[in-house]
Amino acid sequence: MGQSLKERYTLENFNSQAETILSILKRADSVEEAGKALYDYVSERQYEKYIEGASSLGTILSIVRDCARAWRGILINASEKLAGFSTLKALWDVAHGNPRPDLQPGFYAEMIHLARGVEGKAAPLQSGLVEEASAMTDRDMALLRSKEMDQLWLHVEEQMSRYEDGLGAAARRRRSKMQAKIRTLLGASKEQFADWRWQVGHICRKAEDLERLVPLTEVERESIRRANEGRLPFGVTPYYASLFDEIPHNGRDRAVRAQVIPPPDYVDQMLANRDNRELAFDFMLEHKTSPIDLITRRYPSIAILKPYNACPQICVYCQRNWEIDAPMAPGAFARPEELDAAIEFISQHSALHEILVTGGDPCSLKDEVLLGILHRLAAIPHIDLIRIGTRTPVTIPMRFTPKLIRGLGKLRRPGRLEVSVVTHIEHPYEVTPEMASIVNRIKRQGISVYNQQVYTFYVSRRFETAKLRMILRRIGIDPYYTFMAKGKEETDAYRVPLARLLQEFKEEARLLPGSRRTDEGVYNVPGLGKNYLRASQNRDLIAIMPNGARAYKFHPWEKGIVDRKSYVGFDIPILQYLERLESIGEDAAAYESIWYYY
Repeated sequence: MGQSLKERYTLENFNSQAETILSILKRADSVEEAGKALYDYVSERQYEKYIEGASSLGTILSIVRDCARAWRGILINASEKLAGFSTLKALWDVAHGNPRPDLQPGFYAEMIHLARGVEGKAAPLQSGLVEEASAMTDRDMALLRSKEMDQLWLHVEEQMSRYEDGLGAAARRRRSKMQAKIRTLLGASKEQFADWRWQVGHICRKAEDLERLVPLTEVERESIRRANEGRLPFGVTPYYASLFDEIPHNGRDRAVRAQVIPPPDYVDQMLANRDNRELAFDFMLEHKTSPIDLITRRYPSIAILKPYNACPQICVYCQRNWEIDAPMAPGAFARPEELDAAIEFISQHSALHEILVTGGDPCSLKDEVLLGILHRLAAIPHIDLIRIGTRTPVTIPMRFTPKLIRGLGKLRRPGRLEVSVVTHIEHPYEVTPEMASIVNRIKRQGISVYNQQVYTFYVSRRFETAKLRMILRRIGIDPYYTFMAKGKEETDAYRVPLARLLQEFKEEARLLPGSRRTDEGVYNVPGLGKNYLRASQNRDLIAIMPNGARAYKFHPWEKGIVDRKSYVGFDIPILQYLERLESIGEDAAAYESIWYYY
């Protein structure tokens, strides 16, 4: 039997694979001197490799460059103060034989790859067919490259075929059977099941309600029960329950279940802070970026309006889990005077050109109420785009009635005011014929439909999100944002290392047609807003923590415009993530290049 991941990353392995780094540390007379010597060393290695570049693969050069940058980031004094931990001091202690019981395999894994990477010893990729060819005509070279592209795409299709979507014949039969079962159990006709008001009236709010419709595991049942006892928001619509499989966790519906069934650690954290949720769980510091009730504003020309503080069902990792009490909670609609004041605020700030109406889910409101709010916004002269943030195309697609769709279409005034719908589809298994039909009707009104995916553990396997991008465009939805799951302790079960999303964008999404990869990867910085992950200058690696977590300094979007403090965030350890992938049957070796994305 081969070594486990943890067995590969030990102090002994680090000592054998980072001999040059350790020798520099040993020769230095102080930690400060060691830091300067290492800083000089990694910079020299980068320079030397670039001088040798003519005979080196571009991949190796980029890894050396990125590792050198990472080393420089963790070696400066300011990083220690920001992270509250000195990676350099930990390495100094290791080199001088001082016991450091706090250092875990994840720490050694990171340092081994940093050492190997900066020395140009990372495993190179295989050279392509074209690079192996010589003395060919341009046309022959093009034909050979075309053959290589065909082989690449066969690999992509093979990988994507691992993940079933909701449009295939087998999935449609499965869902049809499940819907028939649910209708029978709830005594509903097909017409009732297709009525969004019936759906809202039959939300599963307790474990026994949901288990009556779909099988649950003991862990799921107990988590829901404890959430109910602690008054944590939980709810699943009958339609969304029909996306579950009869066999719990056979793999197909893992992401579907994870959307709504809280894991035990989440319940523990939420219950421990039940009476102080705003301060404990308002990760984005909305209470500090709300100039008036119902409004959040982090950017000059757009604001968020939240008229309704509930949803038909609750995503476990919701950004606003601290303020939502229950699905369709009584009293969730804003008081008239609050709504009037919020709309007046918007009308008084001519810098605002776009309003995102969200919540909660504004599409939980009746047609006349929602359209009434939208018409009031549309009447403000400086508002030229209204976005509606809603997950109902996923949870109850029948909510988009012909009346609502026509009403949204009438709001549009080409050249003056546009309307768009932004939804949250998480996984290909959530995409159904019902959703595709609704999207088609919305787009026929000239309304764009976008998707914001949250990049969680449950959608992070190789080519899993690539499959979603392909199928979204097929039904007329543009991929818009891919969010790193918020760095909230209660949702650690959903988080993945930042490096995995960077790897996904570079190695998987990059193989798709450009129209299928229009989404931006972002990290939401508390109180500041979106930090765009493709641009490495938007962040700095400042430490490797004892458990292997990376500490990043995220620069505010205002960088270069106005002075703002940066934000320090702590990532999920890569080794921990890879071990978890292995626990669900993934081959960690297929993700090996993850170590070199910073």
